[in-house]
Amino acid sequence: MARRPGSSSRGPARPEPLGRQTVTSARKPDAPKAAAPASLDPDLVLLGEFGRPHGLHGEVRLKSYTGQPLAIAGYGPLRASDGRTLELADARPAPGSSPDLLIVRVKGVDDRSGAEALNRVTLAIPRERLGTAEDEDEFFLADLIGLTVEDGNGTLIGTVVAVPNYGGGDLLEIRPAAGGPTALLPFTKAFVPILDIAGGRIVADPPDDLFAPPGPKPADDPG
Repeated sequence: MARRPGSSSRGPARPEPLGRQTVTSARKPDAPKAAAPASLDPDLVLLGEFGRPHGLHGEVRLKSYTGQPLAIAGYGPLRASDGRTLELADARPAPGSSPDLLIVRVKGVDDRSGAEALNRVTLAIPRERLGTAEDEDEFFLADLIGLTVEDGNGTLIGTVVAVPNYGGGDLLEIRPAAGGPTALLPFTKAFVPILDIAGGRIVADPPDDLFAPPGPKPADDPG
């Protein structure tokens, strides 16, 4: 389960994709509804995306969008973007520092060619299978994607396009309203004091240089 620092949450009895969060804010958001890109089908929630094969015997890398990465293996048959229905037979953390990267086996895939055919294929689950939030102030991280971001004066800042987590907590990836590269904002109460999912907006208190381009490197910087 994911949560913003300083908020409380109650763990669900079943594994939850994309995490649920309890938020204390000026306006309590309605529930619901893995960090995951938005699905092209609004009735589906993306749970993961396959990457390159791992070894010669059918194992493949998988980027998990579930709140607890290994929980993706507990959802049974999943809908693949190539039209197939796939089920994970085994999952373990991949070597390295990315907590959401797994090494998995897929039922019926037992060689490298089968694993190669999975590269860039996404896995999704019908939203209805996720049920509803247990508390009225719980939601799925997927519901943050597409929300507009405003400052305290109501000025439009941008739109949330993803909710990545690189191991240090959830981040909001925001596309600026004026165009240009996206920027990352920590998803904490300090930076996001108000979350209004029902109203389709986030009120943020971002740093002044949120969308500022990287400064020039010092002349003696070897990088």
